[in-house]
Amino acid sequence: MRYLLVAALAVMLALTVAVIVGDDYEKPLEAYNRGDYATAFREMKPLAEQGDDFAQAFVGFLYEQGQGVPRDYAEAARWYRKAAEQGNSDGQYNLGTLYDTGQGVVQDDAEAAKWYRKAADQGDASGQYNLGLMYDTGQGVPRDYAEAVRWYREAAEQGYAPAQNNLGTMYTEGHGVPRDYDEAMKWFGKAAEQGNADARGNLGRMVYR
Repeated sequence: MRYLLVAALAVMLALTVAVIVGDDYEKPLEAYNRGDYATAFREMKPLAEQGDDFAQAFVGFLYEQGQGVPRDYAEAARWYRKAAEQGNSDGQYNLGTLYDTGQGVVQDDAEAAKWYRKAADQGDASGQYNLGLMYDTGQGVPRDYAEAVRWYREAAEQGYAPAQNNLGTMYTEGHGVPRDYDEAMKWFGKAAEQGNADARGNLGRMVYR
């Protein structure tokens, strides 16, 4: 599931440029957005040490990326865990990706699934997708196509293109749902509209089926 780490990073980047409000975050986020990662780290680290869960997840992200600090996956995992244990969905998801890939922690599919589930239960689309993929492939959980469909759908309905593509595949294959090519085309189409290359290929094959 290495590909899915990209989604985790996108989630964290979205947070840095979007909706977080509060004077405490303003200076480190402004620094991050102008590429001054050292200042971002220096300003955010004290907040993380004070127990702020967003700051903890952000510091973990900086360690994971090696931005403003030498890359250190073990430190990334440590800070993600602090955030995750406070219920921060980004910390939960990103800790799951580290267990998924074995970076900074011993690779453990069951632990990855556990943390993806916690994020998924909070409505995190990336967590929902990754949990669906775990059920789809039987990694960390028993293979269960119906559960895979459930979690793909949760993410797909939030507009998450990889989940839309995979949900279309489930309809094409009849895995976890009755085979339905119209539904498959619908979901491939939604993902393709967002530029998902796999969905575009799948949609093309459906058109010429």
